[in-house]
Amino acid sequence: MSPFAFSAVLLAGGRSSRMGRDKALLPWAGEPLWQRQWALLAAAGADDRWLSARPDQTWVPPDLPAGHDAVTHAGPLAGIAAALERMHGTHLMVLAVDLPQMDVAWFERLRARCAPGVGAVGRRDGWFEPLAAIYPRELARPAVAALIRGEYALQRFLVAAGPAMTAVDIGDDETGWFANWNEREDIDKM
Repeated sequence: MSPFAFSAVLLAGGRSSRMGRDKALLPWAGEPLWQRQWALLAAAGADDRWLSARPDQTWVPPDLPAGHDAVTHAGPLAGIAAALERMHGTHLMVLAVDLPQMDVAWFERLRARCAPGVGAVGRRDGWFEPLAAIYPRELARPAVAALIRGEYALQRFLVAAGPAMTAVDIGDDETGWFANWNEREDIDKM
């Protein structure tokens, strides 16, 4: 039994400008991608989950716990900050909707590396993978402060988090989990 309680947020509020349509609605194994990711977060052990979406995304079911970023056009950090402030758990699982090959095993691996006040994030080739990561609640204030300063880059945020985030090297067999859908050609490759 884990001494931690995990909340989760599915980041689905991007504009999908390169894709040309809302990525959350793209089909994956017979269902919209957002539903697949929503179920993955539940399977990963999230006690409470919600969707980070834009107000104009009318596909969001009214009974689904959803929230909007307090700071618009600030990228994923805005959704993460809002979720960190709202969450009930000790740690926040974050998953981007456009990572269709993500596996529950990744979150299980990250959970094993979490500690009180410490989350876990993947790293490969010197870069963090911040959109399939676990953040500790203690990063709520630093996330909001970064937004106020206009610093939206997650790579910089994670470097500044220092010991509050443990870097987990992504193995060769895990790399495919991080392939994202940004353009139509990305779908054809999978």
